Parts: sequence; C-alpha cells; structure tokens
Amino acid sequence: MAMVLLPPSETKTSATGNKVLQPQSLAFPELNPIRERLFDSLIKLSDGSRSKARTALGISVKQEWEIERNQILRSAPVGPAWRIYTGVLFDAIGVDSLTSAQLKKLTTMSYVQSALFGLISLSDEIPAYRLSGDCTLPKDGTVASLWAKSISQILENQNELIIDMRSGTYVKLGPIPASCESVVPKILQRMPSGPPKVVSHHNKATKGRILRAMVESKSAIKSVDQLGNVIAGLGADVTIKNDKKDSTAITMEVVVDVL
Repeated sequence: MAMVLLPPSETKTSATGNKVLQPQSLAFPELNPIRERLFDSLIKLSDGSRSKARTALGISVKQEWEIERNQILRSAPVGPAWRIYTGVLFDAIGVDSLTSAQLKKLTTMSYVQSALFGLISLSDEIPAYRLSGDCTLPKDGTVASLWAKSISQILENQNELIIDMRSGTYVKLGPIPASCESVVPKILQRMPSGPPKVVSHHNKATKGRILRAMVESKSAIKSVDQLGNVIAGLGADVTIKNDKKDSTAITMEVVVDVL
C-alpha cells in the first residue's frame, strides 16, 4: 500500500476528554527527541512576551487564543489527527462518512507532515496547537532545519510508493530522497480561456477527494498507474510527467473543472 504524505491544516478543532499527549504513542518514536525539544520551546515562547510569540508564530492580536493553546500543549485533551485537522483538504476527505474499514485504511496509509510533531499518522492522538512550517523559533532556528534530515531518513526506509500531497513549505520539512519511488500530484483547474492554473482552494479540496477515492478503491494503490486510474475515475484528466534529470521524480498533472 502506498504511503500518502499530507500537509497539516492551520485550522484545528480542540479535542475534549481526559486523555492528554503521550509522545511515546506517536508514529516514528525515533522523532521524539526533536518533538520534546519543540514542545519545550513552543511552550516557553507562548508563556513569554505576547508580541514576540505573535511574531514568531505569524499571527495577529485577534489570534492570541492560539498562543493559549500552545501554553497547555502537554495537558490539553487530545484526539486523532484526522479529527483535529479541519482545513479544506481534510474536510474533503469526509472522514465521518467512511466505514470503519475505510477509516482503518485511511489511517494506515496517510501521514501528516506537522511542524510540531514531525511525521505522524492520521490516527495519532494530538492536541490542537499553532506552529506553521515556515516558523522560526528563538534559539532553535527554522522548524525545517530541525526536521529535514530525520524525516528524510524515515522516508528513505520506506519500500512502498510515496504519494506526496504536501505543500512546498512542508516538503522542506522532509525532502524525499532520490532513491525513493514517489509521485507528486499537481492539481490544475481549467480556465474559461487559456491554460489550466493552480487554484489553492480547489487544489486542497481535490487532494482530499483523491485520498477518499483511494480509500474507497477495492484495491490497494501500489503504483503510479493505479493512482492515475483512480484519479481519472473522478473525471479528471491525468498526465504523468517524468523529470528527465531524475528518473525517480514523477509529477502527475491532474486537470479538473471543479472537483
């Protein structure tokens, strides 16, 4: 079964209940030293000057409640990542209408590239937080510099096809090694005139619907051709393009109306 890499969403829903963060239960526990370092740094930042925290986190005064979320990171209720992340891509998956078997399939093959947690499974239980992939933390530097090497090593050890749906910011947190078999779906929307263009909202929504179609497929997606067939089944035009300089770099252009 393919490994799907997803970006997180900036919008998140706070969990409820009594369960709190248990780092040892997260996927890829070898990332825990970096996770713990980031937890401590983010809490310290959020407990300090509000203006410095806003600047580092890239938020406004009206978003200071995000800082308060970070302050209680270790004691806040947790929920599965597929429920915490609530952006366009995740909404388009429609997790609540999946069967239990489909949900298991989704969480088995899907991983989120988080700025705070590194690479996590959609089933991992996390709290709501605020830390974006382009943030720089005092004394720690950019989150990309903290994660890139370790996550690339994890990806290098994967034997299955990697389907990279991450945005550019989050690709930097874990570049895929050249030795990996990977494909990047590039979503384009047909225009009334002229060539298709990238439109952010439709890009995210289409990726969510592609993932749902993969989950609903009776067969496990193991190849680029299988992925292309699933996407074409949604009514999109699919073109596979290989990088002449790198035979392992495959881009899949997906042209949609409004999918």
